[in-house]
Amino acid sequence: MIRVAFCDDDAAVLTQLAALLDRYQTARSCDLCGTAFSSPLELLAEAERGARFDILFLDILLPGESGIATAAELRQFDKNVKIIFLTSSADFGVQSYTVDAFFYQLKPIDEEAFFRLMDAALAACDREQEDSLILRCRTGLTRVELRRLEYCEVLHRTLSFHLTDGTVLESTGSLDELCRQLSPYGGFLRPHRSYLINLEWVASLNQHAVVMESGAEIPIPRGKVREIRDAYLDYVFAQRKPVI
Repeated sequence: MIRVAFCDDDAAVLTQLAALLDRYQTARSCDLCGTAFSSPLELLAEAERGARFDILFLDILLPGESGIATAAELRQFDKNVKIIFLTSSADFGVQSYTVDAFFYQLKPIDEEAFFRLMDAALAACDREQEDSLILRCRTGLTRVELRRLEYCEVLHRTLSFHLTDGTVLESTGSLDELCRQLSPYGGFLRPHRSYLINLEWVASLNQHAVVMESGAEIPIPRGKVREIRDAYLDYVFAQRKPVI
C-alpha cells in the first residue's frame, strides 16, 4: 500500500488534502493510506519511531520550523520519500531542491494539480520499486535504489551496503543470494568472494584492485584481472560509454 502524508498547520488545508486523496483513490481505483500532521514535530517524531511514507505534501511556512528545515531532518531517516512542497509564495522554489524535493506547488492546490502530482509521484514510486532492494536493517525496512548502490561487502553473515552518498547500511544475509537477486538487472559484478560491485561506479582498474568512485579499492584475486577487465569493458560498450 502507498502511504501518503500531509503536514500543514492549517486544519482547513489538511481537510482539503484528505478529501482530494479520497477522490483520487476513487477516480484511479487505487488503495492509498493517508496520514495528517499539524506540525513538523509530529511528523519528525513519527519518522524517528520508524514511520515511512512514500509521498509527503509538506507546507513550507510552518510554525517553529520551516518546511525546508523539516525536510532536511526527515532526509536523515528517509532518502526515498517524494516530498511535494506546498506554499503560497514562490520565494523558496530554489531552496526546496536542496533537500531533493520532488515538486514545488503553489497554493491553493486544486483537484487537477493534485491528481497530476499524485500521478507523477506514484509513477516514480513504481519505477523505484522495480529497480530497488528492500533491506531489513536495525532501523527497520529500508528501500535502496540499485542506482545508488556502489558496492556491497560481506563479513561473516553481515552484508554492508555502501551507497553513493557515503551511507552504509547493514543487513544480515548471504552474498550468494544477493548476487542471485541482482542477476536479472545486469551491471553488477562479483570480482571477489567478499564483494559485489556496481559497474556504473567503477573509476578505474589496476592489477590489484577495482577502484570505485568513492575511492574504495576492491581487491582482485590473482589470475582474475583479465576476466574482470573484460566484464567491465562489455558493460561499458553495452552502455555506449566512451573509452579513451
